[in-house]
Amino acid sequence: MSIATETYRVHAIKYAHHDRRASANFLGGDSHDLPMPLDYFVWVIVGESRTYLVDTGFDQEMAQKRGRTITRPIAQGLKELGVAPVSVEDVILTHMHYDHAGNGDLFPRARYHLQDREMAFCTGRCMCHATLNHAFEAADVARLVHRVFDGRVRFHDGDSQVAPGLSVHLVGGHTNGLQAVRVRTQQGWLVLASDASHFYANMEQQRPFPIVYNVGDMLEGYARLNSLADSPQMVVPGHDPEVLKRFPSGKREHEGWIVRLDAGQR
Repeated sequence: MSIATETYRVHAIKYAHHDRRASANFLGGDSHDLPMPLDYFVWVIVGESRTYLVDTGFDQEMAQKRGRTITRPIAQGLKELGVAPVSVEDVILTHMHYDHAGNGDLFPRARYHLQDREMAFCTGRCMCHATLNHAFEAADVARLVHRVFDGRVRFHDGDSQVAPGLSVHLVGGHTNGLQAVRVRTQQGWLVLASDASHFYANMEQQRPFPIVYNVGDMLEGYARLNSLADSPQMVVPGHDPEVLKRFPSGKREHEGWIVRLDAGQR
């Protein structure tokens, strides 16, 4: 296969969990207020010659600080897929919230891909407001600033190709510089929404998640996600436990925590 037509395998790894109710997942609450937990994922994109990691999650120390539960360390999930953290050369950070940009120095060789607007957002005046800064960790932001000076950050301004068949797309909404990831697979164009839509219900019901910088951008982002994918079934939300039910695991030992997103839904 030529590089120009490269397709990728895409895995979602669940590494943590948080029990909460539906009222916490929709702007304005939810009248039914049934249990609606969050699962926390990182995503691995495997090509013919290179592997990309999307987001870096958080570690046990951060889980304790934030009241979350690590179900399996990210390094364990990567090992299951034959990926050593030290071998990862490219990390795409969808945004800089603590649950997407943590784990310190787990990836010592990686170059990090981030939107210009996200770096400006998480180091600028908006961080003077607790309402906006509470989902960020100053240590994560400072660490990325050091990586800029080490030559280990590639900035993107809006829609940008990372590699043939792999691109990032500015969506905003949840944060000012949130980016979704578009991947060419054998099933067609797949979109990793990350927190552009936490749950299927956010985008399907047009009901924004309450941690939001710009509500209008978040609402417009739902249509943007669908326009980038070959079908609505190819848009994968960032925190929905339903993802583990809709997509196949590939291996029995991966059931319930690692799934193949490029294989199509069950």
